[in-house]
Amino acid sequence: MSSSAGLLHVKDLKIAYAQQRGTEAQSWAVNQVSFALGAGERLGLVGESGCGKSTIGRGLMQLLPPGTQLEGEINFAGRSVLKLTGKDLQRFRGEEIALVFQDPMTRLNPLLTVKKHCLETLKVHRPQLSAEDAKTKVLDTLNAVNIPAERWTQYPHEFSGGMRQRVAIALALLLDPKMLIADEPTTSLDVTVAAQILKEMTRLCEERQMGLLLISHDLALVSEYCDRVAVMYQGKMVELGPAKDILTNPQHAYTQSLLQAALHLQTSATEASPEDAPPPSDNVLLQLQDVQQHYSLETNFIARLLSKPADAIKAVDGITLNIHAGETLGLVGESGCGKSTLSRSILQLVRPTAGSVQFDKLELTSLEGRELRQCRRQIQMIFQDPRACLNPRMKIGQSVAEPLLIHELATPAEAQSQMHAMLERVGLTPTTDYAQRFPSDISGGQQQRVAIARALITQPKLVICDEPVSMLDASIQTQVLDLMQSLKDDFNLTYLFITHDLWVARFFCDRIAVMNKGKIVEIGPTEEIFTNPQHPYTQTLLGAAPLLARLQEG
Repeated sequence: MSSSAGLLHVKDLKIAYAQQRGTEAQSWAVNQVSFALGAGERLGLVGESGCGKSTIGRGLMQLLPPGTQLEGEINFAGRSVLKLTGKDLQRFRGEEIALVFQDPMTRLNPLLTVKKHCLETLKVHRPQLSAEDAKTKVLDTLNAVNIPAERWTQYPHEFSGGMRQRVAIALALLLDPKMLIADEPTTSLDVTVAAQILKEMTRLCEERQMGLLLISHDLALVSEYCDRVAVMYQGKMVELGPAKDILTNPQHAYTQSLLQAALHLQTSATEASPEDAPPPSDNVLLQLQDVQQHYSLETNFIARLLSKPADAIKAVDGITLNIHAGETLGLVGESGCGKSTLSRSILQLVRPTAGSVQFDKLELTSLEGRELRQCRRQIQMIFQDPRACLNPRMKIGQSVAEPLLIHELATPAEAQSQMHAMLERVGLTPTTDYAQRFPSDISGGQQQRVAIARALITQPKLVICDEPVSMLDASIQTQVLDLMQSLKDDFNLTYLFITHDLWVARFFCDRIAVMNKGKIVEIGPTEEIFTNPQHPYTQTLLGAAPLLARLQEG
């Protein structure tokens, strides 16, 4: 509940990055934004990628790049944040407001244990604490986010995605801040882990009377865990109100379209009937037989002397699966269950420890060199984050045409012609304009269209989609999924669609395979999985997924 005494007051906030300043029409990343947050209150900040959500979060802590222009007022607990400098600013960050980032793996030092991360933070901010008091404080905080005491000597890579996010939250809570900013804290997590993380964050906010600013593109998720919702669009806050009001009676056209798109994903999926799904072809395009991917953990010197066998991580543990030509098979499961490892094993980017991978009647595990490269041309991937797989120094036209030249499928002139045709097909027009742009010049949704164009330019038979829409807001998700569906029909594609978003899987897939701890625990037609799940893990997954219709009724 909101406290009567406001904690944070933001008035007429305007932010422009250095490259946007001095231009004829200065572009404000954040433009005239005002809002307040009380102690113990939870405010959700929703909008598409590039709308200014994260810029506000960083602006509140003075974490913007040098040369950024910032106007307006930010007052926290009666003090102006913009006037803080030096040690005062250092103390403010962490002690007053703490930030939880989207991907903890990029924020945690891989060379430091969890214990070292926490003790160093305390040493900087609480130098007066004795070693014993510091240890007690760290263990109490780790316990608050359900990390067992015996794990504090481990390194970040020894934790799953969900556990790493708990470490990031523990680091944020260590100094007892009055407010948390959580910037897309669950984007890369499956629904069960995301629900655990958000329940813990909201519980801790209530217990400690902390304010929470939850930044996300997921309207259903924000509405479930926040008291109020603010909607951002093109740098402006276009709507602000109680979560229930935003869900049941949105006023702004953008909020209405966002809600409509999210409901379209969930209701279209819910209303689909088994008869709507096309019958699978008899032609098996990809056949996996008892595929295993086991990794041995390094043993210490004494263990090797005693000839003790190394422990093994069974990332993929005996997967048998057929994918038929023309179908879309969804692969769902929590982070760390082996979904992405399986996709890399199919492509032979990592050779399976055991088992058979047959693609179009060819045994991939026995192929080498040129033969394997030729086969990979028929299997392409679309990744979760297009920014990470597009060369930032390469123009979009070059990125899309490059696979044709690598595989010697076209002359440079033919590659240019095919590139323009493909850009037009994925909706990036005028193609002459987009071909000359760099990835940084376009939005997240447009970047994903470029990644799709690049994957399809070689005319593959199978496309492996690894979380291709998880970083996009609902309206852009729907556009990209509709595009992928029409391309599937046009190009006779078969999709292996990896996702942790159950509603996206229900909307898009003909069949679903549920993966847990390296094994497929359930597989069947999409509607059967959703209406009559057999395995307890599948039932848990479905129970944890936020459903907009349920939230609107509640």
